[in-house]
Amino acid sequence: MKQLLFIFIITSFVGNSLGQKNRAIAFYNVENLFDTLDGPNDDAEFLPAAKNQWNAARYEEKLSHIREVLLAMNKPLVCGFSEVENAGVVRAIIAQQKEFKNYGVVHYESPDARGIDVAMIYDSTLLQLLASNHIRFILPGETKATTRDILWAQFKYKKQPFYVMLNHWPSRRGGTDESDEKRVAAAKIACNFIDSVQKANGYPIIFLGDLNDHPENNAPKLIDERLDPMITKESGPTKGTHFYNNEWGILDHIYVSANFIGKKNGVIANSGQIHNFPFLMEEYKGNIQPKRTYAGSKYLGGYSDHLPVSIQLNIK
Repeated sequence: MKQLLFIFIITSFVGNSLGQKNRAIAFYNVENLFDTLDGPNDDAEFLPAAKNQWNAARYEEKLSHIREVLLAMNKPLVCGFSEVENAGVVRAIIAQQKEFKNYGVVHYESPDARGIDVAMIYDSTLLQLLASNHIRFILPGETKATTRDILWAQFKYKKQPFYVMLNHWPSRRGGTDESDEKRVAAAKIACNFIDSVQKANGYPIIFLGDLNDHPENNAPKLIDERLDPMITKESGPTKGTHFYNNEWGILDHIYVSANFIGKKNGVIANSGQIHNFPFLMEEYKGNIQPKRTYAGSKYLGGYSDHLPVSIQLNIK
């Protein structure tokens, strides 16, 4: 309990110290946000009659949990999500919710074999969506696209245009070293887009995503050569966003182009934060860790195996 109280105090202090007029740009891997319908992809384990017994009540609880996280982050100006099944589940997060009545959705269906995509929501009262699209690519050793697209959107706040890129790179399935080239391939595609934007107009870029790699790994280092990392071990008491093998690691990242940090209507320097609200956490075998929705097929009623991350945009 003392650990949870400490986490709450630190999180509350950091959030309040940044001021009420700032708004977050956030990212959250929500862990398997599926609807209860039998879709065209491999969603069989998330159906009412499946082993997981993924029914309407559990689906609604999951949506409610995500809203709780968004409100705890003071309604991010933009929030990117990974592990969402389709646009419908993203719209369901904000549908008929007065707190999010003016939010828009950016989503494109990806070719991921499990049927999970990336998507983002944004506050349309402050941001104008100028353009959006997705980047599809084929991984090494494959003949067709089988992974999540990279999603991008161009927004404008007042007179300031900027890009938000959203990523969910290939997993470490088969081994970290063995799968490394797949994430490096995804990183190179992302770098091509970053370089093209910088060459074309130099507009600022905010890069979000679950990279399935730590900052010191090969693929994130390619992004680090172009953009400044905002999420570090100093961004939260947990020292990471994901707990595995009794260790915390940073899999969920935010990078920002240098020309957007510390500027008017730009990103506040050193504002990167790992959000570890007490309701997101549980104690298991002596460790405080994220409270998941499932442990295997056992329903826990939790939130996600990842913690959300954010930066603060100056909108004064």
